[in-house]
Amino acid sequence: MRSATDTKKISLMIPDVLKGKRIIVGVTGGIAAYKSCLIIRSLVSRGAEVRVIMTPAAKEFITPLTLSTLSGNEVILNMFPKSQDENLKVNPWHIEYGIWADLMIIAPATINTVAKISNGFADNALTAVVHALRCPLLVAPAADMDMYKHRTHLQNLGKLIELGYHICEAEEGFLASGLSGPGRMAEVDKIIDFAESIISGFTPDLSGKKILISAGPTFEDIDPVRYIGNRSSGKMGYELAKAAYIRGAEVTLISGPSHEKCYPEISKINIRSAAEMKLAIESKISENQILIMSAAVADYKPLTVADKKIKKESDFQNIPLTETEDILASIKKEGKIVIGFALETNNEIENASSKLKKKNLDLIVLNSLKDEGAAFEHPTNKVSIISRTGNIKEYPILSKFQTANNILSEIVSSGLV
Repeated sequence: MRSATDTKKISLMIPDVLKGKRIIVGVTGGIAAYKSCLIIRSLVSRGAEVRVIMTPAAKEFITPLTLSTLSGNEVILNMFPKSQDENLKVNPWHIEYGIWADLMIIAPATINTVAKISNGFADNALTAVVHALRCPLLVAPAADMDMYKHRTHLQNLGKLIELGYHICEAEEGFLASGLSGPGRMAEVDKIIDFAESIISGFTPDLSGKKILISAGPTFEDIDPVRYIGNRSSGKMGYELAKAAYIRGAEVTLISGPSHEKCYPEISKINIRSAAEMKLAIESKISENQILIMSAAVADYKPLTVADKKIKKESDFQNIPLTETEDILASIKKEGKIVIGFALETNNEIENASSKLKKKNLDLIVLNSLKDEGAAFEHPTNKVSIISRTGNIKEYPILSKFQTANNILSEIVSSGLV
């Protein structure tokens, strides 16, 4: 078993797609401006170069000094110098910024700023740069509930989408006014995931698709205290769910016990045992077009479950086991695109290919425990994807978010959707 230090070393060896990228963070005058500190810190920690532009109202919520310190660069506040009483040098900095950037993020984006951009206004430093951009723009709107739901604001968000901009929509939750509802700026990790997806070149190629994903382990109870389980964290399945959502899919996630978190827009069903997972999949598969079975389902369970804790003094060493039902083999897959996973320790390709044919899958994703930094208990993974026709595509060790996107891209490029 690898230590946490070994896992960290492996992660540091993986190239980060954000490393070296030039990102503008625009901050506008909303209470969520404090979260811009966390966005900047996250981007910088991953090796991005960050420049910050603030609207005049943003200074009412957070200081330019704070954002300059976090980014390591000057913060742009004004389009023009405060005084023209001294000699001036022409500096079309907004054009230079527009050419320089690989991505611009506006977080938070207030109703006022959304309205200006969607209607072509460039009356401050931030909106001027938007109109000079050569790179993608990611907008994370935020407002109080009734303001966010106002029809003009929703129309303006629609205009931004029509213009080709990316929207990380606000979430429902507790708001500064004391109300609870839509309008809270998306969580920082989610905004960073959107940014990574955009920079990686992933597109909303799953828009209109419904995807069912299983994740995590199953726990098969022995008694009220003990169970049979495995070391799956569920991270691979959760990253698949996140990546699919960002790429436009409507996602349902069926998860065994896991500490991982998913976006609030993802419909999540918590289960514990293999039998519960089977029932959940059977109840949802008819309304989904794609099933990705990434869960590590237990192969065996106790023949009977004790209703009281089994004492050590009893015959604890002899617990009769029985096989759990094979979910992929038993569910009805007609008209569905089905992707399975295989974790192998020997004859990897041969065994995975056999599983693909036996269970009538469209693709199978192969993990090998021989690969350093792959499979359980790692933020990274190394997979090979085998198609029904026998084509094998191998990927290097990558973050599980990047691996998830490569799996989704393989589904799209193979013509299955």
